[in-house]
This record gives sequence, structure tokens and C-alpha cells, in this order.
Amino acid sequence: MRSVIFDLDGTLADTSADLIAAANACFDAMGADVRLDPAADAGIAFRGGRAMLRAGLARMGREDEPEVDRWYPRLLDAYETCIDAETALYPGAMEAVAALREAGFAVGICTNKPERLARLLLDRLDIARTFPALVGADTLPVRKPDPAPFHEAVARAGGARGRAMLVGDTVTDRDTARAAAAPVALVTFGPEGRAVADLSPDALLDAYDALPALAARLLP
Repeated sequence: MRSVIFDLDGTLADTSADLIAAANACFDAMGADVRLDPAADAGIAFRGGRAMLRAGLARMGREDEPEVDRWYPRLLDAYETCIDAETALYPGAMEAVAALREAGFAVGICTNKPERLARLLLDRLDIARTFPALVGADTLPVRKPDPAPFHEAVARAGGARGRAMLVGDTVTDRDTARAAAAPVALVTFGPEGRAVADLSPDALLDAYDALPALAARLLP
């Protein structure tokens, strides 16, 4: 069976505002004046919690990885409390997923969000039943861009290696697909816009209504 595996943050859903709110809660607790901006720093948010903490600490003039490690669990706790306050699915995402399934594709999610939080978000967005195949950052001993989580998501979705593609939004997704020898489409409606073309993906996805035809082309 052919399968389409999706990244979550910045690909299926715009989670940036809630992620940044969690990071800013940490900076508040540190007593720092630094804040990340929900619009200008969305790209940092989609690179994960540690990236947000590093960015904030760098703006304080600090490069302190032990401090990132110390605050990361608190960031996750803060994020859990506001995980769906402003998060929304991108327009047409679920219609495209339904069309893929109708055409015989399996679908799944491979994310670097911790699995528990990813499942919570899918529940809150009422799409958990659509994606029974979910692999998070801590599902396996390794995470993207290692290809193993992608391969696991394909297997859990009921797909076959060599007949799967990844839809994502960052260099991590591009590198994951390359390591897995799979085609990758990068969305252009994230904070990087069409600059993701510089990553040389197999395709660009400007809107979700184009995905079923794109998947059929990349996985004939």
C-alpha cells in the first residue's frame, strides 16, 4: 500500500502561537525580559522547544545547554496547559487526507513532538481517529532526521517501504526523507514560505487541495 506520512507542527497544524506562549512562560519564570514573537519567531517554534529556549537564551547573551535541558521539561508542562489555545489545522488539510484515504493511500504522522503531547493535540483537534499511526520524538530511541521514525510510521500505517512519501516543512523533514530514500514535499504556507525551495525537495505544496494529485505523481 502507498502511504503519505505527515509532519505535525507547521505541516498539518499551525501550532506556533501555543509553542511560543510556552517558551515565553519559561522566560517569565526566569525573570527575563526576552520574549519570542508569535509571528516573527514561528520558524523557531517549528524547530522545537529546545530551539525556542536556545533562541531566548541567546538573546540574553547566554549559550547554556545545561540551562536548556533544565527548562525543557517546564516548557513541556507549560505547553500542555495551552496546547490548543490558538492552534488550528491548515486549510484543506483534512479534506486532502480524506481524499488520499479514498484513493487507497495509508496515512500517518511522524513528528518530533513528544508522543504524549502529539496524541493529546490530535485528540483536542478531533483527528486522532484519522491518524492511528503516530510516531513521536520519544517513540523510538532516535528521532527525525534519523529515518527509523519515518519507517516506523509507514509500518504502523500499513504501508510499504519504497511506496511512501513525507510531507513536511523544514530541513529536518527533507533530511529524514533523504535518509529514508523517500520523496518529500515541503509546504510553502509556513513561515519560510517558498524559501523551502532552497532545500531542493521533490515537490512544493502550496495548498492542500493539490496533495492527492501530487502524491499520485510521486508514488505512481
